Amino acid sequence: MNTYKAPLRDITFALNEVLDYESHLQALPGCEEIDSETVEAIALEYAKFCEGVLSPLYSVGDSEGCSWDGGKVSTPLGFKDAYAQYCAGGWPSLSCEPKLGGQGLPTSLAMILGEMPGSANISFTLYTGGLSGAIETLAAFGTPQQREMFEAKLISGTWNATMCLTEPHCGTDLGLLKTQAEPDTNGTFRVSGTKIFITGGEHDLTENIVHLVLARLPDAPPGTKGISLFIVPKLMPNAGSDELSENGVSCGSIETKMGIKGSATCVMHFDNARGYLLGERNRGLSTMFKFINASRVRAAFQGVSHAELGFQKSLAYARDRLQMRSLSGAKNPAGVADPIIVHPDVRRMLLTQKVLTEGSRTLLYELTKHLDIVERSPDDNKVRISSDRLELLTPIAKGFVTEAGCEASNLALQCFGGHGYIKEWGVEQNVRDARISTLYEGTTGIQALDLVSRKILGSKGRLLTDFIQETRSFCENSREPVEGESLNEALTAKLSEWESLGREVGERASTNPEEIGAASYDFLMYSGYVSLAYFWLRSALVARERLDQHSGDQEFYEAKLQSAVFYFARILPRTESHRSAVRSGADSLMDMRSADFAF
Repeated sequence: MNTYKAPLRDITFALNEVLDYESHLQALPGCEEIDSETVEAIALEYAKFCEGVLSPLYSVGDSEGCSWDGGKVSTPLGFKDAYAQYCAGGWPSLSCEPKLGGQGLPTSLAMILGEMPGSANISFTLYTGGLSGAIETLAAFGTPQQREMFEAKLISGTWNATMCLTEPHCGTDLGLLKTQAEPDTNGTFRVSGTKIFITGGEHDLTENIVHLVLARLPDAPPGTKGISLFIVPKLMPNAGSDELSENGVSCGSIETKMGIKGSATCVMHFDNARGYLLGERNRGLSTMFKFINASRVRAAFQGVSHAELGFQKSLAYARDRLQMRSLSGAKNPAGVADPIIVHPDVRRMLLTQKVLTEGSRTLLYELTKHLDIVERSPDDNKVRISSDRLELLTPIAKGFVTEAGCEASNLALQCFGGHGYIKEWGVEQNVRDARISTLYEGTTGIQALDLVSRKILGSKGRLLTDFIQETRSFCENSREPVEGESLNEALTAKLSEWESLGREVGERASTNPEEIGAASYDFLMYSGYVSLAYFWLRSALVARERLDQHSGDQEFYEAKLQSAVFYFARILPRTESHRSAVRSGADSLMDMRSADFAF
């Protein structure tokens, strides 16, 4: 019941037909010879691994979970062998430097492919998430000696990596962290403290785990300005030898969780553990943001992964499950009842999943293209524009797409009715697994505050205005893709409203800062729906062109057009409630600090 089929046709449509990914790649230094056929061949091979190796372990990870015994963590049956196959296939090294054993492919491709294992087996996939971020951070800030010591092992997947931020008394407010780092001999430091919620902090997949740990030096200023970043391996490499020695790093326990049970979420203790300063003193947060920003985009892809998995399961079920007759007459007269897909409300749920999945996928693909440009392009103007787009779209993507993934997962369960609530079909597991995606790397509320406070108001509206102008220009220069509909006109109207809404929040915040927090969630969701409308319009225009040319799978392109119409008719109007909520202001939020409130 837990089969997964990689949606390669939808993936290649978004990449090659909507976003012209091949031209993007060939404009990047070092990627000039990569064409769409190469990308599709890589995607096909990864799809085979995800479908054949990871998907069969999906329910195993949930039912068996991880176990902890005396500080050692055992992963579910089959995970260790799957990880060995993952490394043997070269998948950890896709976007890494060739001179260190990597394949030199762009970051975008590694992220795009990451959707597939996320759908096939999210618990397994979480063990691989720390590798990319650690490699990128080492490449950007590590000394030659640090890179030589750790990078090749991480690129091959022989060693794993984590990001250690959160402590028992502080989550997002990292200015409160207490972990200490004392200078030691030979330029090393002794790190002591406890970190919680560490994904893959301890496991049996690799011989060593490299932790990137935020801590304070003795003379550090208070708050976020006094945080440094350290490389603290579980086992310390010994110079001139392959031997590894214990390093004062231990796992105190693993969490009992709602979902992702095959992924070890650890309490990690650092007891005088030796480590290396990564980057500058007291600049740990800015150094770590290389890791965090990429992690936010990867987390956003998990929203697509969960939405896709739920959609596949519920679509197949709705086509087969016989219940009641169609209100307009029997559609399956030879059977005892009609398949539930004939019922309008079931199609509403299926189409909602479909448009949220495919629209979000295209948005994220566009975001990864900007990551490539920032990392590789020699054109300063292109880098500036892409940096601006990343600043604006990353919190929208992380917040909105993961919320959409949770909604789609719940709609999939609803399509199954009572059968969705039991474990047999795997949809209730998907609901539980999806829920964490809105929490880590910053909750939806944190993303919303970042969007409104730092990105919109912090740029005095410039980041938003520039993106709106780009989108408006696209609308003005595009034809109407669907006869009898006004998709262009609808999006153009929303763009003007979006810009006006941003100004209104800024004006109210100038006299009452609480207006930022009061408006931020609804502003983020509004932004997400309008952003997806832009990418659905682009998809519809491509589909219209293919239909007019009578090329390719005509049913596929017709479905894209109908999906776009559904999005604009049924999903984009949700912006109206979010607009009203934004405009209601902070006065509608009562003060709930009193201990006697409601009790």
